[in-house]
Amino acid sequence: MNKLAASCILLAVALAPATAQAEWQPTKPLEFVVGASPGGGTDQFARVVQAAIQKHDLTKVGIKVVNKPAGAGAESFTYGKMSGVDPHKLFFATHNQWLVPLVAKVGYESKDLTPLVSMAADEFILWTHTDAPYKSAKDVIATAKEKGKAFRWGGSQAKDTDHILARQIENATGVGVTYIPFKSGGEVAVQLAGGHVEVNTNNPNENIGQWQAGKVRPLCVFAKQRFTYTDKVAGDVSWADIPTCAASGIPIEEFNMPRTVFTTGGVSAEQIAYYEQLFAKVRETPEWKEWMARGVQSDFFMTGDKLRSYIAEDEKRFRVQFAKDGWLVN
Repeated sequence: MNKLAASCILLAVALAPATAQAEWQPTKPLEFVVGASPGGGTDQFARVVQAAIQKHDLTKVGIKVVNKPAGAGAESFTYGKMSGVDPHKLFFATHNQWLVPLVAKVGYESKDLTPLVSMAADEFILWTHTDAPYKSAKDVIATAKEKGKAFRWGGSQAKDTDHILARQIENATGVGVTYIPFKSGGEVAVQLAGGHVEVNTNNPNENIGQWQAGKVRPLCVFAKQRFTYTDKVAGDVSWADIPTCAASGIPIEEFNMPRTVFTTGGVSAEQIAYYEQLFAKVRETPEWKEWMARGVQSDFFMTGDKLRSYIAEDEKRFRVQFAKDGWLVN
């Protein structure tokens, strides 16, 4: 055998493992770990992904969903850290994965888990009850300035997404309200419908029932553009009829919450690539598209360097806000 032939054989052997590694497949059932209670938005997120994968045979292994909701998801992320390297565990989250360690002493750091994908974004709407006199976001801000701490602003939990947005509104408009935290978006929706708070900033699907029942009404959406969903929702009003908050008197161009998926630290590039491809397939299924439309969510698909850069910038931005608000613990 001449030297050229031998070199070609050696090159082929050297390249073969890389090709095999690129075709990594899970070898045991997947565990979808949800950092929220059953029935909540993150739980629904995991279960619609589970249903789409299983219905369309997108993987050869089974999937079980496990809820670990304590500590605004910190229980699930700490479990991820303690699991070592295990690409069969996936953690369904929001931006709480990297924000919770900034405001609370928890058993993990954001870097302990590997980001895989952002699939969608929940939008936020400023809602009020139908007996309130407010016709626009501008009216809300004017009254909040008059009432000060007597103005009751409802939200889901403290130092979490709703509270973060409420503080941004206060900082942007100069108001100083009393933020009242409830256990969930569903609970604060009921409190608003009963007139126990003046406004909330629930996601669309958290207040849709009360809107259709004539108990609450939307004032504006915290997005760069109006919704594109034109089907009538309540009476002759559609999601697309809701103006943006920036155009309605609140100078916040955009605020949303990404729906994210992580795995444990230390996984290989091939394992990451497998899941990126898997979730790209999920995104094209009818089940996923129907869930997106039902929840009035926006497409927010990111993987790889783009996702990692987004997380780093988002964490940096909120670190500044939390420091000003006196929330920062890390």
